[in-house]
Amino acid sequence: MSVRLVPYLVLDGQAKEAIAFYEKALEANVVGIQTFGQMPHNPEFPLPDEAKDRVSHAMITIGESDMMFSDTFPGQPLQQGNHVTICIMSEDAEQSRTMFEALKDGGQVRMPMQETFWSPAYGIVTDKYGVTFHVSTEAER
Repeated sequence: MSVRLVPYLVLDGQAKEAIAFYEKALEANVVGIQTFGQMPHNPEFPLPDEAKDRVSHAMITIGESDMMFSDTFPGQPLQQGNHVTICIMSEDAEQSRTMFEALKDGGQVRMPMQETFWSPAYGIVTDKYGVTFHVSTEAER
């Protein structure tokens, strides 16, 4: 049996903006984006106008990995925290540095990109959406 873990980010009306950001910063490919307004109409549950352009489900591919997104429904609370982080593993130190630099745009560096005993290029950055990334380069074996 094959099992994959897919990060799923829930944002408060910023999912489209975040997808465009990751598309550029991480060279992601957009698999699909569906808004609440594109869902089948349900007369028993009328959709408020402010929900129509929010993302109900989206997926991007970064290298060989997927990441999914949605926005909260208007009025639903969103609490950001640091209990979920994403580790991006690369085999190329220059690629790691490039992704790190792109992710720190508007964000906050938690640990500068540097050589460690386990990685030739490793750093931690929280992007402008509050998502923390560990950007790591695999050491040669």
